[in-house]
Amino acid sequence: MPQKPQDNKTELNIQQILGMLPHRYPFLLIDRVLEYVEGKSLVAIKNVTYNEPFFQGHFPSLKVMPGVLLVEAVAQAGGILIYVSIPEPEKKLVFLSKIDKTKFRKPVVPGDQVRIEVEILKMKTRFCHVKGRALVDGNVVVEGDVMASLMDIEDLNAQG
Repeated sequence: MPQKPQDNKTELNIQQILGMLPHRYPFLLIDRVLEYVEGKSLVAIKNVTYNEPFFQGHFPSLKVMPGVLLVEAVAQAGGILIYVSIPEPEKKLVFLSKIDKTKFRKPVVPGDQVRIEVEILKMKTRFCHVKGRALVDGNVVVEGDVMASLMDIEDLNAQG
């Protein structure tokens, strides 16, 4: 269940991230949050290693991180930003509901450190519009907008 950090630090370690996102290996794509400002922006890191499971089947002779996973990493960073920005995040789940204006600029390969920057463009009770980009060595590798729906965990549990 998602939980807000209890201190006033603006950095989050992997244990805090695991407390917010329901994702687990191999789908957790955020290693650390460097900084965030509630309701505004967040910067996160994804370290890309040769041992990533997707490299076995995605361009096996030329290891390239799938673009869809880069978009997912941006969405997960946006999800963390939403969780630290809403009251009672432990009662909500954030679902990706739309991807828009996405452009892939450069491939990401083993050894790269991806810096993910997201900002909230619009936030309502039931949805949030986030703009994000991922960079490697200061170069944009993907950018785009994601929309997230906020669902009450209680309502989801009642459905089945």
